[in-house]
Amino acid sequence: MAHFPTGFVWGAATASYQIEGAVHEGGRGASIWDTFAHTPGRVKAGDTGDVACDHYHRFREDVALMRALGLGAYRFSVAWPRVQPDGRGRANEAGLTFYDRLVDELLGADLQPWVTLYHWDLPQALEDRGGWMNRDTAHRFEEYAFMVGERLSDRVTGFMTLNEPYIHFLHGYALGNHAPGRTLGVHAFPAAHHQLLGHGLAVRALREAGANMVGIANNHAPAWPAGDRDEDLDAANRMDALHNHLFTDPLIRGEYPALALDILQGTDPALLEVIRPGDLSVIAAPLDFLGVNYDRPDSVRADPTGPFGVSLGRIPDREYTASGWPVVPEGLTQTLTGLKARYGDTCPPLYVTRSGCSVADVIDVDGRVRDDLRIRYHEAHLEAVRDAITQGAGVRGYFAWSLLDNFEWAEGYSQRFGLVHVDFATQVRTPKDSYHWFQSFLREQA
Repeated sequence: MAHFPTGFVWGAATASYQIEGAVHEGGRGASIWDTFAHTPGRVKAGDTGDVACDHYHRFREDVALMRALGLGAYRFSVAWPRVQPDGRGRANEAGLTFYDRLVDELLGADLQPWVTLYHWDLPQALEDRGGWMNRDTAHRFEEYAFMVGERLSDRVTGFMTLNEPYIHFLHGYALGNHAPGRTLGVHAFPAAHHQLLGHGLAVRALREAGANMVGIANNHAPAWPAGDRDEDLDAANRMDALHNHLFTDPLIRGEYPALALDILQGTDPALLEVIRPGDLSVIAAPLDFLGVNYDRPDSVRADPTGPFGVSLGRIPDREYTASGWPVVPEGLTQTLTGLKARYGDTCPPLYVTRSGCSVADVIDVDGRVRDDLRIRYHEAHLEAVRDAITQGAGVRGYFAWSLLDNFEWAEGYSQRFGLVHVDFATQVRTPKDSYHWFQSFLREQA
């Protein structure tokens, strides 16, 4: 494969609730995912993140794995309830000390720390007060962001305020299959707006605390009409507005997309009352980069019975991952070039902050994990990034999802995304063939 630009950032990514475990240690408070996972029927097989990958105790081992792999960066998230157990008030010193040690360990291994402030583990105490449906949560997030920034900004390369606010809004508040499990449908829009408001407030707080690079990690999926009918094309346009532009237009243009506002207005005009004067100028605080999380396109058809009047189907003639997602690398190229085309010179530098796939991994009798599909996946998606760069998209980094097999939200431990296999009973780490492939690839890029 041809060389990527000089200075291109190579990393892997994880999230706090998915790997840390130690949910009752170091003064950590309960999160919405603790509550959700312990509610019968919410997570496959009754799995929880109580232990997960035990990264809280084994982070040095995991940093050593990244250094041996040859990465230059690690994207991880801070658990809000470790820093503020109740989501407000004074910082929990033990929680901040854990992230201090992790950051220092990364720097000692020549790895850049990239920190996500919020990867869906809201303190349960804030959810009890309304969660992201409550405007006050945005201000609590600002307070928390300043605490983390004040402690870590002297050593952290890049901060991401939120991870995938669209997914959290959709699955956590609209559909209810993620924590906190609310089923509000379109009436969950305040949870979208307040996340974006919290982002803008957090950008300001991080800069006040001395952060140098601040961005966000948004989920993007090209909306492809499932058929040739006009109504399917219209459905794809609506999906594009809700999935992609609803969470980027306010950041870069300082306005919500007109089509999304029309959908909300047509459902309940009162929904837009949540947008107060001055909110959008806060949300549009200048960004140093835009993180792009990509899994696959949405194949969209009109469906009056579906959420937002659409339903999603399979993309034919594609290889599928263990999680049932099609492998569509050209969709990543379309996403990256599409952002550049939509926002032009106002488009911030782009980083692919999530790219990876689930494979039904097993350790063979010889101790190997032969995850050929994952190797093909990364190889194809790296080529897709190269294509986007060639077409003018300013892509500056790629973070593989994920470093470790982990707690995969409502799927529990049934889906494995890691470059490193984790035996959840023994916590033994086994680098997979994809780990060794990436190791060789990075040596070629050096």
